[in-house]
Amino acid sequence: MTLEIVGAGFGRTGTYSLKTALEMIGFGPCHHMSEVIDNPEQILHWTDVAAGQADFDSIFAGYRAAVDFPVSAYWQDVLAANPDARVILSARDPDDWYGSFSQTILPLILEKASWPDERRSWFEMIERVIVGQALGGRTDREGILAAYRANAEAVERLVEDGRALVFRAQDGWAPLCTFLGVEIPDDPYPKTNARADFFAAVKSGAEETAG
Repeated sequence: MTLEIVGAGFGRTGTYSLKTALEMIGFGPCHHMSEVIDNPEQILHWTDVAAGQADFDSIFAGYRAAVDFPVSAYWQDVLAANPDARVILSARDPDDWYGSFSQTILPLILEKASWPDERRSWFEMIERVIVGQALGGRTDREGILAAYRANAEAVERLVEDGRALVFRAQDGWAPLCTFLGVEIPDDPYPKTNARADFFAAVKSGAEETAG
């Protein structure tokens, strides 16, 4: 199955809510870090991607959309492999995003002594994907925010020709559904993955993880 939607938004920009929303309006299944965390095959595939040996056909087999890390770290490569796909940047105020990222995903990566042995391969993979690729090797506030803004600017260059949408969860259904050409559901736009839920998910391997 060819991907129809490629998510460019970094984790902690409402990506799990976006995954849920896309599946509600017919663009599922949607790949997300929750599909990776306890899936040895996915972890191996993304480890290969980080090593320059991408097999996106295998990674996204059966998926119609993909959001969150790891895909957002490589969205331009994924888009090149799926040239008819549309891009969605789940966006958040940079300083607000950094406040969340620096208290959730970043310490998980940097505090290597706390990595559980049974999840070490996943932690090693996300370090390479998130720090090595998405953040350009930077772990300081200035460098992380520069990478975040540069990623947004790359997406915004595609907005003018209608191939990309910059979307904020607080915007609700209307811009998302208009962009994708579908009707607005009667249900409210989903709201998931609060900060406390993030840590519970990583600990348990449940669905809501790095979104």
